Amino acid sequence: MLGPDLCTRPRGGRSRGAALTFVFATVLATAAATNCLPCEEERTREPHPVTRASGSSSTVDREELARAATEAMADGKSAAKAAEEVVSRSGDRWGAVYDRREYEEFAQALDGAYTGVGLSARRDAAGGVEVARVQRGGPADAAGLRPGDRIRTIDGRAVRGRSVSEVVALLRGDAGTGRAAGAGSPVVLGLERGTRAWTRTLHRARLATEDVTVHRLDDGTPRLVRIEVSAFTKGTGARVRQAVRDAPEGAGLLLDLRGNSGGLVSEAVAAASAFLDGGLVATYDVHGEERALYAEPGGATDRPLVALVDGGTMSAAELLAGALQDRGRAVTVGTRTFGKGSVQMPSRLPDGSVAELTVGHYRTPAGRGVDGRGITPDVTARERAEERARTVLSGLGPAS
Repeated sequence: MLGPDLCTRPRGGRSRGAALTFVFATVLATAAATNCLPCEEERTREPHPVTRASGSSSTVDREELARAATEAMADGKSAAKAAEEVVSRSGDRWGAVYDRREYEEFAQALDGAYTGVGLSARRDAAGGVEVARVQRGGPADAAGLRPGDRIRTIDGRAVRGRSVSEVVALLRGDAGTGRAAGAGSPVVLGLERGTRAWTRTLHRARLATEDVTVHRLDDGTPRLVRIEVSAFTKGTGARVRQAVRDAPEGAGLLLDLRGNSGGLVSEAVAAASAFLDGGLVATYDVHGEERALYAEPGGATDRPLVALVDGGTMSAAELLAGALQDRGRAVTVGTRTFGKGSVQMPSRLPDGSVAELTVGHYRTPAGRGVDGRGITPDVTARERAEERARTVLSGLGPAS
């Protein structure tokens, strides 16, 4: 039986590697720190090709995919590349093909863990790359790295001029093979902090993702709790529910979904259950058959709630934001979300590679389509969004 799990990561065109989009109605996990998390295919049932449920009517013929892959193999060529050409011609915006190693590697991280050094990177104001966050207890933390440290080189390769995704691939140890280096492998970073420059060798480790972070705001007074959710991996929903239960009595809640690139839809539904007393979260279609996702009863419906969103809020995170907005449970603040609401399912090719094909879309409780549209927040805030969200939350009154 197909489950309501969505694997999503936006891509520019059909690029591969650090930016990947994976599978709806199977099992997913998304980006975290210095790695990409995985997707596991539905092993008991493969989809038949269908027309997109909305938007452009592009259809991918699975038999044509298999034929192209088989012919390429017979000619000594790459089956995955041949399948990619078929998917590209189809016009399926989110269609993609992954080779066996990529797909199996992603599946191994389904439990919300990754191999890396425990830091996330971002572009700095000068066009270089700096450390955005350091994971507590990871190799980067043990080496004394801090947010704001500039990364000059990785294993002797200059970072300037490279995209953040390329930097992530170097941190993972992916030298174009599609496979990251294992735990214990060394990586040498050239770093800068102020006028100080130094080199440090780190050893990659197997780390749990930190997809839920809780902050008490208002200078220590227990009036406002910010729950930041960076991805929906296994257990995220339970951690959100626990954060809500642990919030001090009378505290308002700020659910920060900015930069959340999606994840397991089942976990987004579990997170919705922290704020709703049952009821509809979303509908979605597979092969023209509509299905529904419901929250569990017993959520904290009496606490004031504001959800922060932006252009990096995608897929399963958009599903959650849309549900809270449509159900009148939260005021959404920020900027329009990304707009990834399509359903993908995998098809195994003769060489073991996997083609991911669009088969439908999901909709919010009010029937709004998200794909290509995104979620428009109730309150637009392009700058100082968190400050604006806190103002809105204060106006909602204390929890009763």
